[in-house]
Amino acid sequence: MREESIAFEKLLDIMDKLRANCPWDKAQTIETLRYLTIEETYELSDAIIEKDMQSICKELGDLMLHLVFYAKIASENKVFNITDVLNGICEKLVVRHPHIFGDVKVTGAEEVKSNWEKIKLKTGEKSVLAGVPVSLPAVVKAYRIQEKVSGVGFDWKNTSQVYEKVLEELSELKKETDNQENINKNKIENEFGDLLFALVNYGRFIQINPEDALERTNKKFIKRFTYIEQKAKENGRKIQDLSLAEMDVFWNEAKKEEYETN
Repeated sequence: MREESIAFEKLLDIMDKLRANCPWDKAQTIETLRYLTIEETYELSDAIIEKDMQSICKELGDLMLHLVFYAKIASENKVFNITDVLNGICEKLVVRHPHIFGDVKVTGAEEVKSNWEKIKLKTGEKSVLAGVPVSLPAVVKAYRIQEKVSGVGFDWKNTSQVYEKVLEELSELKKETDNQENINKNKIENEFGDLLFALVNYGRFIQINPEDALERTNKKFIKRFTYIEQKAKENGRKIQDLSLAEMDVFWNEAKKEEYETN
């Protein structure tokens, strides 16, 4: 057996033991792993940009664990397993490389450039927040910042306090936007950011991942708006020719259809 196969089988055995015996690993689902995987991907990106080979090796291991984790959960639910995952990618690679596995001839390779945003070098001082990748999307980053500082006791005591903070930030934003005589875009942007940060924190307290929630809302909006476009086309009209009232009718139809389906 190849050395790589032995190492991979060892990882699979460890995953089986963790899933069977570790309280945290047993509690995870594909959904709860999602935002953690996003973080691991960006950590790998950071390591590649920094050309830190040791960190790249470590982050590849973390990401590999996540891939095995997803497959393990799926196998428990009898959806697919790691063998299906590996066979699937092998088949895809064969199909997509006919110049290697078929009769197609090629004259050269097309270079693919990856445009990565450079990360500033760390100052050397360790911080609770040092583990939060600089390049994480803002919502994910806010969530992880709040989780990390909470781990050392810098947090609200209960959900009602966080909700009050949301209302406070909303009030401050409204105060700035209502000040028509002296509009300050910088202040409005700052207050808007504070409100978003407070909402992310509130989501954490009520055990809602804001990234997941926002993505689901994005998908829901796209589905409903596409329904409006479809209805406009069925009526022989362009969507830009519909009045807002007409759009609202189709929007509500889409909502009703969702509720009936669910």
